[in-house]
Amino acid sequence: MNEKLSARVVFLAVVAAIGGILFGYDTAVISGTTEVVKMQFGLTVGGEGWYVGCALIGSILGVLVAGMLSDFLGRKKTMLISALLFSISAIGCALCADFTQLVLFRIIGGFGIGIVSIVSPVYISEVSPAHVRGTMVSLYQLFITIGFLLAYLMNFLILRGAQTDANGTELAARMFNQEYWRGMLGCEAIPDLLFLVLIFFIPESPRWLALHGQREDKSAEWKALREPGILKAVLIGSAIAILGQFMGVNAALYYGPKIFADAGFEDPLFSTVLVGVVNMLTTIIALSIIDKVGRKQLVWWGVGGMILCLLMIGVYFLPFTHLPNAFMLVFFLLYVFCTAISISAVVFVLLSEMYPTRVRGLAMSIAGFALWIGTYLIGQLTPWMLETLTPSGTFFLFAFMCVPYLWIMYRHVPDTTGKSLEEIENYWKEK
Repeated sequence: MNEKLSARVVFLAVVAAIGGILFGYDTAVISGTTEVVKMQFGLTVGGEGWYVGCALIGSILGVLVAGMLSDFLGRKKTMLISALLFSISAIGCALCADFTQLVLFRIIGGFGIGIVSIVSPVYISEVSPAHVRGTMVSLYQLFITIGFLLAYLMNFLILRGAQTDANGTELAARMFNQEYWRGMLGCEAIPDLLFLVLIFFIPESPRWLALHGQREDKSAEWKALREPGILKAVLIGSAIAILGQFMGVNAALYYGPKIFADAGFEDPLFSTVLVGVVNMLTTIIALSIIDKVGRKQLVWWGVGGMILCLLMIGVYFLPFTHLPNAFMLVFFLLYVFCTAISISAVVFVLLSEMYPTRVRGLAMSIAGFALWIGTYLIGQLTPWMLETLTPSGTFFLFAFMCVPYLWIMYRHVPDTTGKSLEEIENYWKEK
């Protein structure tokens, strides 16, 4: 691959991957707004849960239509739609008049997350040569972690600014001082504007263009999904997507402050920032080695490390151990490292390259639907598990759930490293 082509592929992948920043920001920014929104609108526990979970409902709806949209309109136009949804959500949340409107605009943002979580990895996969496809698609996961870290930092800076005297216009004072949650949610418009503009400078996926000229009717995709090899690929992809959520990944990212507070840490927010930094830096490492080490090798070693760390964190929370906080912090950060270098880095790569081009959008929607269902369930169940099963029981359960994931990867998932999308399609046909 010559230098000009290489630079072009990187540019296309980076533009599509910016959708990951919006994914990460929209998902993580909620952590800094929950308490103040709860107080301002007098929310009950149920209302608080609805505020946190409403965006996930939007995400589930988004993935249901993302595949059909991207197959019908094209990858580029579908990314443009997601960027517009993020803009509506950010501006709407900043200017909303009441809690009902706030929830509505959060659902719209979640709808954008669901769409971009499917179409961006698919686009990157389709424009990337086989020998760098894993690295390029991993850019999307890296940008998600950047979005997480950006949201944490923005929350921190806006909160610190809100504690000083209000300056500027009445609107600015309201957004960044009196009701600073508006500023936290509204600042998503900044990276979204970049995404929206740059989309106009990238071409449509060449594989989609080639397929679009051959497509006769939409029902052909649904018929193709029922073919034995393709059906097996869809079921396996959905299984690893949903199982990955029950290995503690999002519980650590969403409920890190609560977990650290329960562990007795004096500054749980600082520990959460460390989690974000480790998550992002490790993803950079994963991006640089995924096409050299291979997808399955990263999973073997990473998930093995996750099991060990989860067991050690569970041991820390046992009432009779009395281990120092440093023990828990070290193994928690190691767990984040093992997660980021394995399943978090690999999942979008695998899902974007497992399926034939003619059903890729639709199949990705089904797998993405499974992923977001798992995300929603773990978001709702984690507080209950921490209280009912105790933190020790919760982390032991997460460790146990790693076992079926490893079994499926060993028995049913091919090593796609270095293979063309056509070679991967032939593998499933032979199966």
